[in-house]
Amino acid sequence: MKYGLAIHTSSPALGLSIGSSEDNPRYRSWELGRETSNLLHPYLRDFIQPQTWQDLGWIAVANGPGGFMGTRLGVVTARTLGQQLNLPVFTVSSLAAIAWQLPHHGSIAISMSAQRDEVFGAIYNFSPDTRQLTVMLPDTVMSAGDWETQLARLQPAHHHYVPQSANLADTVVGVLALARMADERGERPHWEMALPFYGQHPVVASSIGK
Repeated sequence: MKYGLAIHTSSPALGLSIGSSEDNPRYRSWELGRETSNLLHPYLRDFIQPQTWQDLGWIAVANGPGGFMGTRLGVVTARTLGQQLNLPVFTVSSLAAIAWQLPHHGSIAISMSAQRDEVFGAIYNFSPDTRQLTVMLPDTVMSAGDWETQLARLQPAHHHYVPQSANLADTVVGVLALARMADERGERPHWEMALPFYGQHPVVASSIGK
Protein backbone atom coordinates (compact mmCIF):
# COMPACT_ATOMS: atom_id res chain seq x y z
CA MET A 1 0.00 0.00 0.00
CA LYS A 2 1.47 3.31 -1.13
CA TYR A 3 0.77 6.72 0.37
CA GLY A 4 0.50 10.15 -1.14
CA LEU A 5 2.03 13.17 0.58
CA ALA A 6 0.72 16.70 -0.01
CA ILE A 7 2.48 19.98 0.81
CA HIS A 8 0.89 23.45 0.93
CA THR A 9 3.04 26.53 1.59
CA SER A 10 1.35 29.11 -0.65
CA SER A 11 0.14 31.16 2.34
CA PRO A 12 2.03 32.13 5.53
CA ALA A 13 1.15 28.73 7.00
CA LEU A 14 2.31 25.17 6.43
CA GLY A 15 -0.13 22.42 5.56
CA LEU A 16 0.76 18.72 5.28
CA SER A 17 -1.47 15.75 4.48
CA ILE A 18 -0.79 12.06 3.95
CA GLY A 19 -3.05 9.18 3.04
CA SER A 20 -3.54 6.07 0.93
CA SER A 21 -6.46 4.91 -1.18
CA GLU A 22 -7.50 2.60 1.66
CA ASP A 23 -7.74 4.99 4.60
CA ASN A 24 -8.81 8.50 5.52
CA PRO A 25 -6.05 11.06 5.11
CA ARG A 26 -4.61 12.86 8.10
CA TYR A 27 -3.45 16.44 7.99
CA ARG A 28 -2.02 19.24 10.10
CA SER A 29 -1.48 22.93 9.57
CA TRP A 30 0.77 25.34 11.43
CA GLU A 31 0.86 29.14 11.45
CA LEU A 32 4.61 29.50 10.97
CA GLY A 33 4.84 32.76 9.03
CA ARG A 34 8.41 33.56 8.03
CA GLU A 35 9.69 30.55 9.96
CA THR A 36 8.17 28.16 7.42
CA SER A 37 11.41 27.95 5.44
CA ASN A 38 13.36 27.00 8.59
CA LEU A 39 10.81 24.57 10.03
CA LEU A 40 9.36 22.85 6.96
CA HIS A 41 11.84 19.99 6.84
CA PRO A 42 11.75 19.00 10.55
CA TYR A 43 7.96 19.31 10.58
CA LEU A 44 7.75 17.18 7.45
CA ARG A 45 10.09 14.55 8.87
CA ASP A 46 8.03 14.25 12.05
CA PHE A 47 4.63 14.45 10.34
CA ILE A 48 4.99 11.45 8.04
CA GLN A 49 5.55 9.07 10.96
CA PRO A 50 4.61 6.25 11.43
CA GLN A 51 4.93 6.07 7.64
CA THR A 52 8.40 6.25 6.11
CA TRP A 53 9.75 7.81 2.93
CA GLN A 54 9.73 4.34 1.35
CA ASP A 55 5.95 4.13 1.90
CA LEU A 56 5.31 7.05 -0.45
CA GLY A 57 4.02 6.47 -3.97
CA TRP A 58 3.73 10.11 -5.06
CA ILE A 59 4.08 13.72 -3.93
CA ALA A 60 1.59 16.57 -4.40
CA VAL A 61 2.15 20.29 -3.91
CA ALA A 62 0.06 23.44 -4.13
CA ASN A 63 1.87 25.46 -6.80
CA GLY A 64 -0.03 28.74 -6.49
CA PRO A 65 -1.33 31.27 -6.85
CA GLY A 66 -0.20 32.54 -3.48
CA GLY A 67 2.82 34.12 -1.88
CA PHE A 68 5.92 34.11 -4.08
CA MET A 69 8.47 32.78 -1.57
CA GLY A 70 6.07 30.33 0.11
CA THR A 71 4.89 28.85 -3.17
CA ARG A 72 8.47 28.50 -4.38
CA LEU A 73 9.49 26.79 -1.13
CA GLY A 74 6.77 24.15 -1.43
CA VAL A 75 7.46 23.41 -5.08
CA VAL A 76 11.23 23.16 -4.57
CA THR A 77 10.71 20.79 -1.63
CA ALA A 78 8.32 18.60 -3.64
CA ARG A 79 10.72 18.51 -6.59
CA THR A 80 13.61 17.54 -4.33
CA LEU A 81 11.62 14.71 -2.75
CA GLY A 82 10.45 13.53 -6.16
CA GLN A 83 14.00 13.47 -7.47
CA GLN A 84 15.52 11.77 -4.43
CA LEU A 85 12.76 9.17 -4.06
CA ASN A 86 12.12 8.74 -7.81
CA LEU A 87 8.44 9.61 -7.40
CA PRO A 88 5.95 11.53 -9.56
CA VAL A 89 5.10 15.04 -8.38
CA PHE A 90 1.60 16.41 -8.93
CA THR A 91 1.08 20.17 -8.94
CA VAL A 92 -2.37 21.31 -7.80
CA SER A 93 -3.83 24.78 -8.13
CA SER A 94 -4.34 26.57 -4.81
CA LEU A 95 -7.67 27.80 -6.16
CA ALA A 96 -8.74 24.28 -7.16
CA ALA A 97 -7.93 23.00 -3.67
CA ILE A 98 -10.16 25.72 -2.22
CA ALA A 99 -12.99 24.88 -4.61
CA TRP A 100 -12.71 21.18 -3.74
CA GLN A 101 -13.32 21.80 -0.04
CA LEU A 102 -16.11 24.38 -0.24
CA PRO A 103 -19.61 23.04 0.61
CA HIS A 104 -21.04 23.90 -2.81
CA HIS A 105 -21.92 21.98 -5.93
CA GLY A 106 -22.30 23.22 -9.45
CA SER A 107 -20.17 26.03 -10.84
CA ILE A 108 -18.04 28.10 -8.49
CA ALA A 109 -15.70 31.04 -9.07
CA ILE A 110 -12.66 31.48 -6.83
CA SER A 111 -10.72 34.74 -6.71
CA MET A 112 -7.98 36.38 -4.67
CA SER A 113 -6.09 39.65 -4.92
CA ALA A 114 -2.92 39.82 -7.01
CA GLN A 115 -0.47 42.68 -7.40
CA ARG A 116 -1.14 45.95 -9.25
CA ASP A 117 -4.89 45.87 -8.56
CA GLU A 118 -5.22 42.61 -10.45
CA VAL A 119 -7.09 39.42 -9.55
CA PHE A 120 -6.20 35.74 -9.56
CA GLY A 121 -9.33 33.96 -10.71
CA ALA A 122 -10.58 30.55 -11.81
CA ILE A 123 -13.99 28.99 -12.34
CA TYR A 124 -14.79 25.31 -11.76
CA ASN A 125 -17.75 22.99 -11.86
CA PHE A 126 -18.00 20.46 -9.06
CA SER A 127 -20.09 17.29 -9.27
CA PRO A 128 -20.83 15.85 -5.80
CA ASP A 129 -21.86 12.50 -7.31
CA THR A 130 -18.59 11.83 -9.12
CA ARG A 131 -16.44 14.13 -6.95
CA GLN A 132 -15.03 15.56 -10.17
CA LEU A 133 -13.78 19.14 -10.42
CA THR A 134 -13.98 20.37 -14.01
CA VAL A 135 -12.12 23.51 -15.08
CA MET A 136 -14.33 26.11 -16.80
CA LEU A 137 -11.78 28.94 -16.60
CA PRO A 138 -8.17 28.03 -15.68
CA ASP A 139 -6.10 30.02 -13.20
CA THR A 140 -5.55 33.45 -14.71
CA VAL A 141 -4.29 36.80 -13.50
CA MET A 142 -6.37 39.65 -14.88
CA SER A 143 -7.71 43.10 -14.13
CA ALA A 144 -10.72 43.41 -11.87
CA GLY A 145 -12.76 44.53 -14.88
CA ASP A 146 -11.78 41.48 -16.93
CA TRP A 147 -12.66 39.23 -13.99
CA GLU A 148 -16.12 40.75 -13.80
CA THR A 149 -16.48 40.12 -17.53
CA GLN A 150 -15.61 36.46 -17.05
CA LEU A 151 -18.12 36.16 -14.22
CA ALA A 152 -20.83 37.69 -16.40
CA ARG A 153 -19.95 35.40 -19.32
CA LEU A 154 -19.81 32.11 -17.43
CA GLN A 155 -22.36 32.99 -14.72
CA PRO A 156 -21.10 30.69 -11.95
CA ALA A 157 -23.64 29.69 -9.34
CA HIS A 158 -21.29 30.68 -6.51
CA HIS A 159 -18.41 33.15 -6.11
CA HIS A 160 -15.91 32.77 -3.28
CA TYR A 161 -13.41 35.55 -2.61
CA VAL A 162 -10.29 34.53 -0.71
CA PRO A 163 -8.94 37.32 1.53
CA GLN A 164 -5.19 37.85 1.70
CA SER A 165 -5.25 36.84 5.38
CA ALA A 166 -6.75 33.41 4.60
CA ASN A 167 -5.00 30.31 5.88
CA LEU A 168 -4.77 28.26 2.70
CA ALA A 169 -2.83 25.51 4.43
CA ASP A 170 -6.05 23.90 5.64
CA THR A 171 -6.95 23.13 2.01
CA VAL A 172 -4.00 20.74 1.76
CA VAL A 173 -6.57 17.92 2.00
CA GLY A 174 -7.95 19.15 -1.33
CA VAL A 175 -4.45 19.07 -2.80
CA LEU A 176 -4.11 15.45 -1.70
CA ALA A 177 -7.56 14.47 -3.00
CA LEU A 178 -7.14 16.02 -6.44
CA ALA A 179 -3.67 14.49 -6.84
CA ARG A 180 -4.97 11.09 -5.75
CA MET A 181 -7.63 11.16 -8.48
CA ALA A 182 -4.95 11.99 -11.05
CA ASP A 183 -2.83 9.12 -9.75
CA GLU A 184 -5.79 6.75 -10.03
CA ARG A 185 -6.22 7.86 -13.65
CA GLY A 186 -2.68 6.61 -14.24
CA GLU A 187 -0.97 9.98 -14.51
CA ARG A 188 2.71 9.96 -13.53
CA PRO A 189 4.13 13.51 -13.91
CA HIS A 190 7.90 13.72 -13.69
CA TRP A 191 9.23 15.91 -10.89
CA GLU A 192 10.88 18.23 -13.43
CA MET A 193 7.41 19.21 -14.64
CA ALA A 194 6.47 20.65 -11.21
CA LEU A 195 6.65 24.43 -11.56
CA PRO A 196 5.16 27.28 -9.50
CA PHE A 197 2.39 29.45 -10.92
CA TYR A 198 2.89 33.14 -10.18
CA GLY A 199 0.58 34.55 -12.84
CA GLN A 200 3.28 35.95 -15.13
CA HIS A 201 3.78 32.73 -17.08
CA PRO A 202 1.54 30.50 -19.21
CA VAL A 203 -0.42 27.78 -17.42
CA VAL A 204 1.62 24.61 -16.99
CA ALA A 205 -0.07 21.68 -18.70
CA SER A 206 0.77 19.24 -15.90
CA SER A 207 -0.98 21.30 -13.22
CA ILE A 208 -4.22 19.98 -11.77
CA GLY A 209 -7.13 22.38 -11.65
CA LYS A 210 -5.53 24.84 -14.07
